[in-house]
Amino acid sequence: MLTDLLNTNPVFFCLAIFLLAGVTVVLSIPSIIHTSIKYNLFDTNDMHRKIHGDNISRLGGLAIVASFTIATLLFSTLTAFEEANFLITSCIILAALGLKDDVYGSNTSTKFILQLIVAIILVFFGGFRLTSLYGVMGIGDMNLIWGGVFSVILIIFLNNAFNLIDGIDGLAASIGIIANLIFGILFALMDQIPYAFIAFALAGSVAGFLKFNWNPAKIFMGDTGALIIGLVTAALSIKFIELNKFSGQLDPFIYSAPAIAVSILIVPIFDSLRIFTVRILKGKSPFDGDRNHIHHRMERLGIKNPIIILITASLNIGMVAMTVIMRHLGNFFLIFFIIGLCVIFDFILFVRLRKMDNKQIMKL
Repeated sequence: MLTDLLNTNPVFFCLAIFLLAGVTVVLSIPSIIHTSIKYNLFDTNDMHRKIHGDNISRLGGLAIVASFTIATLLFSTLTAFEEANFLITSCIILAALGLKDDVYGSNTSTKFILQLIVAIILVFFGGFRLTSLYGVMGIGDMNLIWGGVFSVILIIFLNNAFNLIDGIDGLAASIGIIANLIFGILFALMDQIPYAFIAFALAGSVAGFLKFNWNPAKIFMGDTGALIIGLVTAALSIKFIELNKFSGQLDPFIYSAPAIAVSILIVPIFDSLRIFTVRILKGKSPFDGDRNHIHHRMERLGIKNPIIILITASLNIGMVAMTVIMRHLGNFFLIFFIIGLCVIFDFILFVRLRKMDNKQIMKL
């Protein structure tokens, strides 16, 4: 009966999975906050980069991953979707890594090894692998090895990219919701319901969490939540690109899928590329933490937390809309055009910060 209903009204199930995931998180977060207070599980690491004076739990990611897992497994049984097993397995491994890091901390090598294992599981066992770069940088089809290696690197990069933008209340969660809602809608329009389920399950989980993470935050998602959002979103972006591959025989549902995927994930992608480049040029390790992210730069200009999220989300949605409208211009042009616009935005921030710093120096 449920399978028949799914086939006739998939929109109902997409809405149901979003609400189920969201409600599950909303109901579980208070218990996590209570447990954190009882056992003194607070965010006390890296205080030189924190803006909160009070102790706040970093265990919100537990609610996200638990809710996402329950919702995905429940609805995947209706579609006999075996790839969900590999995705959930990867999420559990990564959640264990994130939990250890949120509570006790973990070294860089351990993080990298486990992220590498998770990426390999997804790429070579779960089938989340790119087979072509569609002419970007002059690269077309890739064989199993090169396509697999590139996909593994991409997953690890996006894993950490979402972790890097989790610097102010509600930002990573808001971008995670936007990205997965867009992927969910696109997959539903493509009649790829299993992937739509995954996207809506994660979007719902993060939306429920955002209720407690909005400024002033009552709880943080920690590495557990940020890594899971990055992992699942990376897997969905790879599958979205592959399902819209132009074969010469069948037209894709939407052209320039790689460029559209980049536009959906442009906030974590550009911020990570920018911060890594700046750190390397300064002779620092790209993995050293600091407060030089784009959202931190907007904070320095006196922009309030909710406005920063509104600006960032608006730019994200605007990039997606523009890329979809201009999709016939091709991946190479669109990707570099999108990144170029981000560079211009960052340059505007740089100029305003320089003027502000000069005014403060003159006052002295």
